[in-house]
Amino acid sequence: MHESETSKDWKWQIANRISTREELEGYIELTADERAAFNGSIPLSFAVTPHYANLLKHAALRRTVIPTGHENALGTGELADPLGEEDHRATPHLIHTYPDKVLFIATTFCSTYCRYCTRSRLVGKPAASTFEQSFQYIEEHTEIRDVLISGGDPLTMADPVLDELLSRLREIPHIRTIRIGSKVPAVLPMRITGDLCSILRKHRVWLSLHFIHSAELSPETQAACRKLSDHGIGMVSQTVLLKGINDDTQTLIDLFYGLLEINVKPYYLLQCDPVRGSAHFRTSVEKGIKLIRSLHGRISGLAVPQYVIDAPGGGGKVPLIGKEQIHREGDDILFLNHQGNEYRYPDPMDYPI
Repeated sequence: MHESETSKDWKWQIANRISTREELEGYIELTADERAAFNGSIPLSFAVTPHYANLLKHAALRRTVIPTGHENALGTGELADPLGEEDHRATPHLIHTYPDKVLFIATTFCSTYCRYCTRSRLVGKPAASTFEQSFQYIEEHTEIRDVLISGGDPLTMADPVLDELLSRLREIPHIRTIRIGSKVPAVLPMRITGDLCSILRKHRVWLSLHFIHSAELSPETQAACRKLSDHGIGMVSQTVLLKGINDDTQTLIDLFYGLLEINVKPYYLLQCDPVRGSAHFRTSVEKGIKLIRSLHGRISGLAVPQYVIDAPGGGGKVPLIGKEQIHREGDDILFLNHQGNEYRYPDPMDYPI
């Protein structure tokens, strides 16, 4: 299927997003395992925009959004909440892990659900409706300087709602930085309208965008990112390292150079979080280190992100550049975070390097 003039409207894309097996089969022929997954019980909601469904003929992308039976297998050390966010929940919408930063979960809705999602326990499910308690919390905690708005995907919110949220945050004098985490430019690029860009520019918002493969850089996505850049909106990318999808040097080079060409700075290469049902997506940590080292000296320093593990249990992001930072204890990798505390990440010895 190809996009018509009607399908270039972002609200049409959301209203017509694909959420059943039958709808998906209008775009792509499913394997027996994929069809069987729809008939079973999968832990995460399924949905994909028509725009992104048109890209699923690429084998790497289809694996990231189409359910398989692997999701029902509980791997070593996997948890529903691997980052321990619920232990740091301050209000129904706020996670306060770092002293000067808060995570503001503004919505649980995504136009497209990634199968390896760290917040599969939340996305696609009902959320608290009012933000007032969260604004009050931030106002009272003057040590907070940085607000990361995430979800779900905040850029799926209507312009007036997003504008009001950003306005309230900008009224708080000790807030220095506002970021929004989003995959919208990849999965719903028509959402990047002139009006949205004006709102983001007015409130001096940085975007932290989720890209995993150069196949996502469609002409529409490239145009969306260039429009954001033309409006002076800063953009960085976060890429999750995924087994069999982007875990080779050339694939990463193609993605990171492609992002630079549309003014998105590669920022993080993230080790896949041990969320339940994600073992088939995870590489070994040693492979991640090997990959990031293979980029240094081969491509522009601008194109090289940091390789990080988000320490399970809420230890924060830990950059890794060499094997001397880690040691093994059985099926776990142990490492120190910025506070010098030791954390474990499940890394079974039978993972291929």
